[in-house]
Amino acid sequence: MKVFISGFGTVGQGVFELLLLKMDMLNELGGVIVTGIMDSKSYSVDNEKGICGLCALGGKKLKGKCGNTDRNGMEGKDILDKADYDVLIECTPTNIDDGGEGLKNIRHALEKGKDVITVNKGPLALRFKELSDLAEKNGCIMRYEGSVGGAMPIINLCKEALIGQKIKSIKGIFNGTCNFILSRMDSGMPFQQALKEAQQLGYAEADSTYDIKGIDSACKVTILANSIFGRDVSIKDVSIIGIDTITEEAISLAAENDMVIRLIGEVSESRLSVSPRLVPKGHPLSLSGTLNMALVETDCAGPITVSGRGAGRQETASAILSDLITIIKERK
Repeated sequence: MKVFISGFGTVGQGVFELLLLKMDMLNELGGVIVTGIMDSKSYSVDNEKGICGLCALGGKKLKGKCGNTDRNGMEGKDILDKADYDVLIECTPTNIDDGGEGLKNIRHALEKGKDVITVNKGPLALRFKELSDLAEKNGCIMRYEGSVGGAMPIINLCKEALIGQKIKSIKGIFNGTCNFILSRMDSGMPFQQALKEAQQLGYAEADSTYDIKGIDSACKVTILANSIFGRDVSIKDVSIIGIDTITEEAISLAAENDMVIRLIGEVSESRLSVSPRLVPKGHPLSLSGTLNMALVETDCAGPITVSGRGAGRQETASAILSDLITIIKERK
C-alpha cells in the first residue's frame, strides 16, 4: 500500500514514526511504503524506494522542512500528481473558514480515485456530504476516526461495533484543553491562570480561540452528526457557547450543589449543541483532566461510555493507523 502524508507537523511526523515502529506488522499485511510527503515549505516524492523516514523526520527537526524540494508556491494538488500513491493521509492544520489546503487535497485525491484518511476537522465540518458523495462516486474509501476524540474510538465504535443499534444521542467532552481548564478551576484557580498553565504544559495553543470558544468541539459534533446520524449539516448549524465566560463564582456555586461544570457537546437527530453544563459529581461526564469522554445512548445496549486521549502525536497517529489497516484489509 502506497501512502502520501500531507502535513508534516506534530501529527504527520507521528504517523511516519508509527509506520516505522509497526513495520513488521504492516509487512504481514502486505507492506506500506510512503511515496510522498509535504508540509507548507517543502515536499519529497520517491515512487520507487519510498521516502526515508529517518531523513524526513531528521530534516524536519533540524531544518524545519520535511522534504528535499522547496514548494515555491506550488499547490498541494500539483505535488500529489507527482506521486504514485493509494492513500492520502491528510494532516494539515484545521481551517474552519473555508477548509484550507486540506479540503483541496482531499477533494483532489478523491477525484483521482484515491482513498483518504483525514484528521483535519475543517473539511469534514464544512463539506462532509460533498466529500462523502465524491468518495462514493469514485469508489473511494474515506475514513476519519482521528478527527473526533483522537485516540478515543467513537466513530468506528458507533458505525462498526454498535452496528444494528439505534444511536439515540451522543454527549461528550470533546476538547481536552477546556476540560483541563475547568478541572483546574474546580480547585479554585482563576480562568486566565488555568489557561496560561494549559499553554505552558502544551495542552493549549498560544491562540486558544478554537478551544475555549467551543469551535473545536462544534467541529466534532458536526462530524458525528453527519457520520453517525446521517445528517447534512455544517458547523454553522451548531449552537455554540464556549467556556470563556465561566466565572469562579459559577464554579463555586456548582460545587456547593455537588456538581461540576463541563463543556458538553451533544448530537442527536434533532439537536446540535456545545455549551457548558452542570454535571453531577461521579457522573461519567464529570471527568477531570485532559481526557475526552463520550456517552452513547443506544436503544438496546443502553448507555455506553468510552474515554481516551483526544489529542497528541502518537495518540492521533494511532487512530490513523487503525483506519489505514482497515483500508488495507478492505482493499484486499
